[in-house]
Amino acid sequence: MTSAHSTIEHFDCLVVGGGHAGAETVIALRQAGFEGGIGLLGDEPVPPYERPALSKDYLAGKQDFERLLLRPSEFWTKHGVTLRLGRRGEAVDPEARTVTCDDHTTIGYGVLVWAAGGRPRALTCPGNDLDGVRTLRNKADCDRLIAVLPRSHHLAVIGGGYIGLEAAAVLRELGKEVTIIETLDRVLARVAAEPVSRFFEAEHRSRGVDLRLGTGVTEILGREGAVSGVRLTDDTVIRADQVIVGIGIEPAIQPLLRAGAEVASGGTGVLVDDLCRTTLADVYCVGDCAVMRSGPGVRIESRQNASEQARTAGKAISGHPQPLRLVPWFWSHQYDLRLQTIGLSLGHDQTVLRSDPGGRGFSLFYLKNGAVIALDCINATRDYVQGRKLVEAGAHIDPALLSDVRTPLKEIAAATA
Repeated sequence: MTSAHSTIEHFDCLVVGGGHAGAETVIALRQAGFEGGIGLLGDEPVPPYERPALSKDYLAGKQDFERLLLRPSEFWTKHGVTLRLGRRGEAVDPEARTVTCDDHTTIGYGVLVWAAGGRPRALTCPGNDLDGVRTLRNKADCDRLIAVLPRSHHLAVIGGGYIGLEAAAVLRELGKEVTIIETLDRVLARVAAEPVSRFFEAEHRSRGVDLRLGTGVTEILGREGAVSGVRLTDDTVIRADQVIVGIGIEPAIQPLLRAGAEVASGGTGVLVDDLCRTTLADVYCVGDCAVMRSGPGVRIESRQNASEQARTAGKAISGHPQPLRLVPWFWSHQYDLRLQTIGLSLGHDQTVLRSDPGGRGFSLFYLKNGAVIALDCINATRDYVQGRKLVEAGAHIDPALLSDVRTPLKEIAAATA
């Protein structure tokens, strides 16, 4: 098939997505010696920036936007990168090698890197379109919330994942009344074991957060077109003048799906090999919308994953292929707590607690068939630094040894090297 629109530009490599994965791909291309023309297509009107800080320091007013930029604006010009901002890629023609944008312009490519990320999953209940129902996916989302915070006092956060908990922590520190609504029976249920969940629940409650677990939302209530409350599945009504929705993202994969790329079961992401190649010729996919065939079969939404996949794609395109072997890590800041995670706990059959969760710091090991597959550390940076080697090695360690705080993890790691 041939695009109905005339190609106004052509790049040797076109990167679709102005987030972390897209920006890191461009940087990796130049670092690997790629000399061709590079275009970066982003749907926001601003250059690439750090998104994790949005629900933390940026929302709290502790960090201005310039400090969030991944590179100064002049970097892109200096390295011969053409930024096409405020445009979204909506269709891919792999035969004509073109991407059609939402403004009906068409861009040609030699190699395409799809790094479009995803869009926040929306509520489907009545009232979901009221003024005051918000997400925190990008700068504009955050700016809109910041603008109304001075006159907002009661905020409902729907979703007890990282984004919801981080936003709740910031809002409480700003003196707001906050209610977290989570359909499952504990927070962080999809990513952490019960000891970690219960620790963070206790922390938020001690800070004055109203936690509603095991309940959903049936309706967003409004008055004169604006949010006034939230009705829960038990018919309880929560007062709210702002509602923040943090229930995950929908990966932006439809253009590649329509173009014929193979996707993971359930359409959760585009399948890529260990060089981040899709099943389409000269089309790569990285970041939040990619699922590695050799991995656990899920999308990994983290800055580190975006960076590693971007570097892998950049090297492969530049003629220096290095297959990706990723051990993912994540982090979250809430109040004065720092959660650091290495590995994926999916399928674990045993957990080992190191230190007392009644204190302000502890670690939790996840084991599968006796092997260490993941580690959560709360205010325990030393455990994280030393214990990550055990995760990377898939080490088989006596659980009693892991739990014994008298034995430094570096000694355990050295003994198993």
